[in-house]
Amino acid sequence: MAEYDPPGVEFHWRPGCMFCFMLRVRLLRRGVPLVETDIRQDPGAAARVRAATGGDETVPTVFVGPVALVNPHPDEVVAAVRTHAPHLLDPDGERGTQ
Repeated sequence: MAEYDPPGVEFHWRPGCMFCFMLRVRLLRRGVPLVETDIRQDPGAAARVRAATGGDETVPTVFVGPVALVNPHPDEVVAAVRTHAPHLLDPDGERGTQ
């Protein structure tokens, strides 16, 4: 069986979260494709976030391959993508800036 390979960075968020909004905008400007999941609408995603954060539903929580990043800086996400999922970035690297 093939390993799960999402078409983008797994981005877990919740409505009204300004940190989520800001990170989303900054990552999209850099050309990072996202698979967005509202943890209020997906109990499994909420459980996954709790598992990654030690029991809290802290968002944004981003998953890149084996790495979970909780409320990360965009640079951390891009570095994780370069390491664990470089195929998600343009051949010339990221697009745009923060």
